[in-house]
Amino acid sequence: MLDHIMQTQAARVEALAVLKRAGRFPPPLPGKRPSFAAALRKHRPCAIIAEYKRASPSAGEINMRLSPEDAAAMFAAAGAAALSVLTEERCFHGSTAYLERMTGAGLPLLRKDFLVHPLQVEETAATPAAAILLIARSLPDHTLSAMLAAAAAAGLECVLEIFNASDLARARRCLETNGTHPAVIQVNTRDLQSMRVDAAASEILIAQRRGDELWISASGAAQREDVEKRAALGYDAVLIGTALMAAPDPGAALAGLLLTPSPT
Repeated sequence: MLDHIMQTQAARVEALAVLKRAGRFPPPLPGKRPSFAAALRKHRPCAIIAEYKRASPSAGEINMRLSPEDAAAMFAAAGAAALSVLTEERCFHGSTAYLERMTGAGLPLLRKDFLVHPLQVEETAATPAAAILLIARSLPDHTLSAMLAAAAAAGLECVLEIFNASDLARARRCLETNGTHPAVIQVNTRDLQSMRVDAAASEILIAQRRGDELWISASGAAQREDVEKRAALGYDAVLIGTALMAAPDPGAALAGLLLTPSPT
């Protein structure tokens, strides 16, 4: 599945290249962006990143009725530390337009997509996103390094997603080469090659945490006990999408997962 989605990115990159050559590329959004990492650190012991996820390849359509604006408002009111916004169009029914539409809540936004080229980092810089997701497994070292550099130049933070120890080693190597600190590492318990969820991956990988790294656990969390377990393992945040979006009241579902009241 990961390979298939990555292959669809070529057309998106070429469309951006056409805009660049024509001098019609959108300029960077002015002003300072809110810090994604700082928002996670503020919500100790374990922040919740609420994801706006209308559909997915594994679940099909999840919630096509909830608007980006309403989702952002209810997640912010319920105590989310930050918002993850899926912008991939074909498989997840996302859109980069949702980033602008979700700024009213005042929370840092993570652009979650399958980015493969520095031009897509520049594209993100024209939106209100505070951070981008980079999937270490899907990017050669030189591309990952170029995207990290482009993000730093644009004032964007990067979340490096990994599935195993090999991914972690590659991510750290590229982060160190670019002098990117602190590292924000996201362990996805769903392997996007096989689509299997392996909760044990959360335990194995967090044991390799270093220094001031921030660690996020993604996929497979649906109950408060899931959040409690991942917090006990040492994760700073849990990213939750399907369980919230599929709930009758996504805001109430989120409030029930918080380990402590949201700070004022």
